[in-house]
This record gives sequence, structure tokens and C-alpha cells, in this order.
Amino acid sequence: MSETQATTTPLRRQPVQQRSAKRVEQMLDASAELIDEVGYDALTTTLIAKRAGVAVGSLYQFFPDKRAVVRALTQRNLDRFVQAVSERLSREDPRHWWDVVDSVLDIYLEMHRTVPGFSKVHFGDVVDRQLLDDSRDNNRVIADSLTDLVGKYIDLNTPRLSLAMTVAIEAADGLLKLAFHRDPEGDAEIVGETKHLIKQYLASRLGE
Repeated sequence: MSETQATTTPLRRQPVQQRSAKRVEQMLDASAELIDEVGYDALTTTLIAKRAGVAVGSLYQFFPDKRAVVRALTQRNLDRFVQAVSERLSREDPRHWWDVVDSVLDIYLEMHRTVPGFSKVHFGDVVDRQLLDDSRDNNRVIADSLTDLVGKYIDLNTPRLSLAMTVAIEAADGLLKLAFHRDPEGDAEIVGETKHLIKQYLASRLGE
């Protein structure tokens, strides 16, 4: 198993048949909609099952509780985030940190604005700082994933890149929370300052 993958899975069992996989996706979609409507604390497995159009027993075949459902939802969001960043970087072939930071933050902002449930849960901290992986905090999981990805385009010593990416993500996380606290769409000035800060930091530590 890769270092960037979660060490455990929230699923009790993996769906084998296409019908089962579709049912699990319906449960995740339902949980995302409900998180937007009622929040994580008021979310229940009964509500998720009802919204998904499945029996509660069917939900329990795959998930032991609501936390596991939201963990799977958060992992799906992370997978889609990393895939979107990968596709953009491969398309644009970044030459310096300006391109990388713009790609990562623009995709994050778009997900925050458009993906159901994402603005409430993000990558899991509102539930548990180690929701994605029992051995690493959520931001470390993201940092490791992006380090692997960016390392394909920028030739740098992995420990240096990993540390810089970790610091950059922690800083961006705090600033973007401020941006969305001030404006549901993300305060444009704060977002702009976040990009500037992260670009300057990465360039100063790792070079242009």
C-alpha cells in the first residue's frame, strides 16, 4: 500500500457487483446533500438510507456508522481533487510554483463552491483530524498526495518537497477558512493574498 493511501478503509466490505457499487455511491451522494442541509452532527444513518432510497440494513452492510460514510465521502472528494490537479498539471506542464499553486487552489475553491457537502466537511477536520487515515492527520494525507503528484513535474529532493508542501497546505488551510468565513464564495482579496503567500514561500524554500 502506498504511503499516501489510507491505512484502513471505512467500508465493511467492498462492493463487488455494479449494482452494489452504485448503491454505495447513492449513499455517499445522499450524505453529501444532507450534510449541506442539516450538518454533520444531525446526520444519521437513517436519514442517509432514506435519502439514498435504500434500507438501513443495506447501508450497514457497507458502513458501521455515519462516521464511516462521511469518511468514504471525504476520501472520494480527495481522490477527485488529486485527479483534477493531476489532469490540470499534465495539461499545463507547470514550469514554476505559480502554476502549481494556481492549479491546486483554483480546484479547491471550485470544489468548495460546487461539490455538495464539501464546504461543511472539507477534507474531514470537522469530524476528526485523522478521518482519512488513522496514522496521519488529514492535511498530512493531502500533503503526501500532492508531494507525490508534484514530484513528477518538479525535480526536488522528496523530504524537502514534503516539508514545504506540508507547511504550505497548513498555511493555505487556515487562510482559506478565513476567506470562506468572510464570504460564502471565498473572499477574493484573502484568496489572492493566500496565493501570493504560498507562491513566495515555496519559491523561497525550493526555488523558482
